[in-house]
Amino acid sequence: MGTAGAVGVRTEGGPAGDWVHWLLDAARARLGMEVAWVSLFTEGSQLITSATGDLDSMNVHEGMTAPLEGSYCVRVLSGQLPPVVTGAARDPRTRDLAVTGDLHIGSYVGAPVRGADSRPIGMLCCVSRDPGAQLDGESVRTVELLADLISDHYRHAGAGTGHDLAARRARVRAFLAQGAVEIHLQPVVEMLTGAVVGHEALSRFPGWAGDGPAALFGEAAAVGVGVELEEVAARAALAVAGRLPGGATLAVNLSPDALLCPTVVDLLLDHAGCPLAVEITEHSAVEDYEAVVAVTRRLRRAGIAVSVDDAGAGYASLRHILRLSPDVIKLDIGLVMGLQSDPARQAMTSAMVAFAEETGARLVAEGVEDPAERDTLIARGVRYGQGYLFGRPVPAHEVLGA
Repeated sequence: MGTAGAVGVRTEGGPAGDWVHWLLDAARARLGMEVAWVSLFTEGSQLITSATGDLDSMNVHEGMTAPLEGSYCVRVLSGQLPPVVTGAARDPRTRDLAVTGDLHIGSYVGAPVRGADSRPIGMLCCVSRDPGAQLDGESVRTVELLADLISDHYRHAGAGTGHDLAARRARVRAFLAQGAVEIHLQPVVEMLTGAVVGHEALSRFPGWAGDGPAALFGEAAAVGVGVELEEVAARAALAVAGRLPGGATLAVNLSPDALLCPTVVDLLLDHAGCPLAVEITEHSAVEDYEAVVAVTRRLRRAGIAVSVDDAGAGYASLRHILRLSPDVIKLDIGLVMGLQSDPARQAMTSAMVAFAEETGARLVAEGVEDPAERDTLIARGVRYGQGYLFGRPVPAHEVLGA
């Protein structure tokens, strides 16, 4: 959600509306959240059709409209955020978003509401002011199940059928044809020495009307051209491959769906001679593990490393790691935040260190901002880190120039 105004209408009523409210109350009770709502998308905005809970305290109302730009919704749909966010006021991905302050968001869980063609037409969201320490992958699965039930309701009601998907898709593709992508790089360092060992490539789209890349990724996913956008972004990122100072590795983010696209795989293999890693950004269930594993085996044979992002958040579970056998495991910021004062997080970190040592994977901690977090990670055996403590994303040309 973003900054919004109430339009003063109730868009759900009668038995069907009561049933949706009952599902929202069930979601709040199961997850221990303060507010739950369903929103439907129109181009560039969303309308809250049903909402329950302590709405006034979080500035949420039925009939409220808000821009999609800047929202958690588009970031979840595009993979910029996992479907469960804890410690939103601390997480650098969310703390500076206007909506985090406007709605007093401390934690969030969301899942898409889908139309007859399986494309997202809206979102089921649960939010609270507290950090949401109780939330986990099971919370995500609960919300997804309820979102599926609500999707059935809206499909029968014909919601979203008036959206001009063809026009929206054409608009995204016209932008992609311009190739207007800027690549920023964020360093990964050896924490004891501060030596840079790699960079993660992050895409920016200054020509797209919006407040960040999530707006474009979310729109592309909603109209069915998400993989096309990923390929354009990957092509821009790979232009940097092999040119980083000190022979540092370049990590390129791709979803499992993108990895199953033959032209994306060919693009990666064309750069196999460069220090390169594919960072699998997975915030929803992998539909065909065997197909993804077959691709990652091809990449490894060509010398391209495989990394799993956000370990410990959402679907990036131990099962996910076991199936993909990554060369690099990136600890989610949810495990890193406040690590120095949380014995449970410390125990989980030690377990991940032991697992990485047994499997030969490199462990990288994401979102490191506090020297105390860094020191605790090192004491627990984590060698590598990424986060504002070591460097913010900067335009690629600045890194290459250095």
